Formats: sequence, C-alpha cells, structure tokens
Amino acid sequence: MFRDRIEAGQQLATALAGYAGAPATIVLGIPRGGVVVAAQVADGLGLPLDIVFAAKVGAPGNPEYAVGAVTADGRLLANPDAGFDEASLERAAGPAREKIARQLTSLRGARPPLEVSGMTAIVVDDGLATGLTARAAVAYLRRQGAGRIVLAVPVAAGTSAAALRREVDEFVAVEIPYSFHAVGQFYMSFSQTDDAEVRGLLGVSAE
Repeated sequence: MFRDRIEAGQQLATALAGYAGAPATIVLGIPRGGVVVAAQVADGLGLPLDIVFAAKVGAPGNPEYAVGAVTADGRLLANPDAGFDEASLERAAGPAREKIARQLTSLRGARPPLEVSGMTAIVVDDGLATGLTARAAVAYLRRQGAGRIVLAVPVAAGTSAAALRREVDEFVAVEIPYSFHAVGQFYMSFSQTDDAEVRGLLGVSAE
C-alpha cells in the first residue's frame, strides 16, 4: 500500500537505482497520474523527465472497460479480448484521440519533446490493470526508435505483468499482488491529477 503517487514514485526510484545518472536515458510518464510517479523517479535518478501520450479507448456505455488505446501518432491498439470489429473500434476511439490532441497542447505546450531515438526510455505509470495503455505507449516508443525500453510501475496485476515482460527489455514493479482489482486499491490517496500539476512537473508554463 502506497500513501500516494509521490511515495510510490520514490519507492520505484529505489527499485530502479541501477539507472541513476545513466547516459542516454530518459524517464517518460503516462498522463496524468503516471507523470507524478515519473517525476519522483526522474528526480531520484537524476534523469530528464518527459511525457508519453497514450489514452484508453473505453467501450460505448462502459467507458471504464478498455477496448483499445491510442497514442500521439494516431495509432490504435486493440484489446483482442473485447471482440470489437475494426470499424466499431475506430468509432469508439474518437474521444480518446480528441483527449490526446487536447493534452498535447495543454500538457506540453511549446516545450519540445525529448529525443527518443536510440535512447533508453523508462516508461512509468501509476499502475497496471489491463496494461493496454502502457502497451500502446511501448509500441509508440518502438516506432520512434527507442533503443531500449524499461516499463516501471509501483503495482501491477499479475497477468498484465507477465504479458508486458515479453514486450519490453526490462519490467520493474514494486508490487505484484496476488489479489488485484484496481490500481487505486493500493493507494491510500489516489485523487485525480489535473493538468496544472502535470505542467508544473514538466516545467511547462500555462498558456
């Protein structure tokens, strides 16, 4: 159990101590909550911090159920267990694509992204349930030419951890509990992170 995302990030930084000051290495948080955790990791390891945009595509009528995930380049990753055909999935992806378009402006502003090609990218989220958003982020970074990808989270469902280990160069989790229902159950405080907090962590001025 973590007190909040800050404590979770501090514990995750300890688990990643081998990357302290590593050359050609950056930390990328998945918005919004993942950026709070990532900021603690970047600070603890003395590494640059940036953001990698990925958003869940919720099922029509049940937005909490992920049927896919989209990234900043518009690519759509389907949840094969959802049973959606391509056309239906594309229709459902509209709000997620709009969300990323807003975040690109609101969270990054005029700040240019850090170079990813050839770098070791430590991708951080506040936890993995289905892992679909993290999987989309990892695929996006592969397309951007990342040299090595480390996926790091405070807590992960066992099935998601097992699946994602096969898709990254290294997987790090502080906790992989036997019983997992939702990421929030492992935090004493799991309040919504707002855009202003993310901008502050990234050093982006409000427009």
